[in-house]
Amino acid sequence: MAKKVAILLAEGFEEVEAVAPIDVLRRGGVDVLIVGLSKEPVASARNVKIVPDMSLDELDPEELDMVILPGGAGGVERLKQDPRVERLVKAMEEKGKYISAICAAPTALAKFGVLEGKKATVYPSLVEEIKPAVFVDMPVVEDQRVITSQGPGTALEFGLRLLEKLEGKEKARDVAKRMLVSYG
Repeated sequence: MAKKVAILLAEGFEEVEAVAPIDVLRRGGVDVLIVGLSKEPVASARNVKIVPDMSLDELDPEELDMVILPGGAGGVERLKQDPRVERLVKAMEEKGKYISAICAAPTALAKFGVLEGKKATVYPSLVEEIKPAVFVDMPVVEDQRVITSQGPGTALEFGLRLLEKLEGKEKARDVAKRMLVSYG
């Protein structure tokens, strides 16, 4: 059975940080659910609209192997303020499932208490906002089952690391090769 991932989109999300992981994971055979805070099309930071597969209220965390929070300052603020997002992230943590975030989104994980004592990365100007995490200045950082990344330029590597965790290193290398991307 294919692994199942939910990527949460809120108005103001960063396009590359959402679409690159969706693309990489789907190329690798992962079932990616695009989840909006509602069922309405979600406008990105630069007004690219994506129609979600479902709303957050329809999502069953029991079915998920991973949740992804993309960056984009406006989108991340909306994710941080939505108690349903916090409940989902905490449920994933309690069940030992993967939680991932890129760019500004690790600040949401910090707010929800998921990064305490863990190594993590974030967009460079937001380092103070992920404390008490231990900041690591690398494109992608993994600690236990939490995977964080720095920004738009690291989105493909982030997606490939997520694929590696779900489907193995060989699958990630194969997808990277087909995409003409250097990986592992």
